[in-house]
Amino acid sequence: MTAVIETDRLCKRYGDARGIEDLTLTVERGEVFGFLGPNGAGKTTTIRTLLDLLHPTSGSARVFGLDSRRDSRAIRARLGNLPGEFAYDERMTGRELLALFATLRGVDSLDRADALAERFEANLDRPLRALSRGNRQKIGLIQALFHDPKLLVLDEPTTGLDPLMQEEFLAVVVEHRERGGTVFLSSHDLDEVERVCDRVAIIRDGRLVAVEDVAEMRGRACREVAVRFGHAIAPAELGDVEGVEDVAADGTTLRFRVRGDLDPVIKAIARHRVRDLEVTRPTLEELFLTYYGHAGTR
Repeated sequence: MTAVIETDRLCKRYGDARGIEDLTLTVERGEVFGFLGPNGAGKTTTIRTLLDLLHPTSGSARVFGLDSRRDSRAIRARLGNLPGEFAYDERMTGRELLALFATLRGVDSLDRADALAERFEANLDRPLRALSRGNRQKIGLIQALFHDPKLLVLDEPTTGLDPLMQEEFLAVVVEHRERGGTVFLSSHDLDEVERVCDRVAIIRDGRLVAVEDVAEMRGRACREVAVRFGHAIAPAELGDVEGVEDVAADGTTLRFRVRGDLDPVIKAIARHRVRDLEVTRPTLEELFLTYYGHAGTR
């Protein structure tokens, strides 16, 4: 068996309200799999159904080859989970919480938890109620990671983390993959997904829109570029540059979109004096509207 997660036409409905519909996907062993969508798309519902925190309306899910409902206890014993809303008794310290998880998981030592706390600069000896949102999130990450599970299921894991801690988290994810672990990463942050994920699934309105290789997805993402020159430049000068489209002039500023590699653009604008350069990646929602706004679901 190479698949760690498999769903087959998985549905979860809340009465007449939509949850997820006919979700069929496979996550292979040893990959970081991004699960993308705007808020309300169905990401958290999917995770809760995989973990048997919600019961499916129809369809099925298997994790480690085990049925998500019948074998839910065995499944949870082999994974690390960070829910989107990480909340426990706020009177406990991080260390007390981790000691509780260690007992439940049969882990004899908190040495790895201490090592992770050092990397994340997390204080394990203060009550959770005394910690900021970002510092509570660090404790949540440590509890998901410290027993070195084969599968990590992470729902918006970098919420509240500062940029340095986001970088450290991404490094930990890469290391987990290098040790042969699998990661199911739910996020709306295109940048972090591009950097660590091998494949991504895109969910919209509870339905799977696409499953793509990250390299292909990166190539499709259009950047918005604004260049302010030392003097007015005719739009035609960039009109024939590879990947450039929709060039418009505004005084000494040219605004345009770029698909793919920025290198041809940099070489073209370097022939002139550049006073300012701004490159903006689209939000994930904008990417949906650009590439999947009229796509059929499957």
